[in-house]
Amino acid sequence: MSHLTSNNEQSIEIIDLASLEGEVGATMDRGAFGYIQSGADDEWTLRENTESFYKKQIVPRVLQSVDEPDTRTSLLGIPLTSPIITSPTAANGLAHVRGEKDSAKGTGNAGSIFSISTWASQTIRDVRVAAPQTPLFVQLYMAEDDGFNKYYLTEAKHAGAKAIVLTADATIGGNREADIINNFTFSVSMPNMTEYYNKTSQISDIKKSSPSIAQVIGASKKKLTPTDIDHIKSIADLPVFLKGVQSPDDALVALQAGADGIWVSNHGGRQLDCGPASFDVLHDIARVIDKKVPIVFDSGVRRGSHVFKALANGADIVGIGRPILYGLYLGGAKGVTSIFEHLNTELSITMQLAGTKTVEDIKRVSLFPMSSPQG
Repeated sequence: MSHLTSNNEQSIEIIDLASLEGEVGATMDRGAFGYIQSGADDEWTLRENTESFYKKQIVPRVLQSVDEPDTRTSLLGIPLTSPIITSPTAANGLAHVRGEKDSAKGTGNAGSIFSISTWASQTIRDVRVAAPQTPLFVQLYMAEDDGFNKYYLTEAKHAGAKAIVLTADATIGGNREADIINNFTFSVSMPNMTEYYNKTSQISDIKKSSPSIAQVIGASKKKLTPTDIDHIKSIADLPVFLKGVQSPDDALVALQAGADGIWVSNHGGRQLDCGPASFDVLHDIARVIDKKVPIVFDSGVRRGSHVFKALANGADIVGIGRPILYGLYLGGAKGVTSIFEHLNTELSITMQLAGTKTVEDIKRVSLFPMSSPQG
């Protein structure tokens, strides 16, 4: 079933990112909004992802001779306006008629990296043509059909992707009750997948006009192993980030298997409910990685101060997902750029008040632990 979606193209006024959720939910198609906004089970982990940032505090600093903080940094040699990039999100066409094309444009105009999902509503090629200057990461939900993996990774390489993001925490879909209540199916196509199946004349549920989440995830490989990292690198000849890492032990396994980056994430609380908030596990993972490879962090980020805390807690780069889709819905490419600009402004204010001039200065900050209640 198709649904009405946005064709807005405008900068948006933002007071805070959290309020955008209600603004979008008031007018977006119910099924699409439920898919984007919801988490698994009771959504405890979804909520805790943001609440966890308040377990540690930033100590204000004075007399630090800081003015005009510099948010610039880099990842894999790619210059960035700030340490914030997009996390891969599926089916951007649910939010806007130009989908990932506008998400990539808006991200590039903000001086950042766009991460395209395997389940995108536009092909890697089309997104590259629409946003030729935007650095591109390509996310992979590894398929049981290795022919698809080879096809998709080759497409990524030909499109000039800078890295592959292997998402490892979605071998089965989380229990997202909003999707069940709304009887949600994808009303947009997933051409990265359908093109392959059409070319090979294979029968697949993904070729249906409105596949369910179960049908889409059903194509994913269930038994991921460390050797898959090397297999991906042998095909794409690109750096590989392992996304969905929540355990220091898994981070070490990935590092030993040749991962070029660790992406600490719990899928925005959409997979295993009652698992820890990503922020709560970040420090221990960063400690065992010990700067051997870059760490990207996402899940629950809604403030510039959250970005600051993630960097001080061990991350090198911070990803945002749902806010990008909200900006896309409200303002297309310009709305996406507005999301980055708002977060960058908040981050700059936080840096100034914390006495940090650069992103590297933030990484040297020690956060102040929240006091335990007395009694």
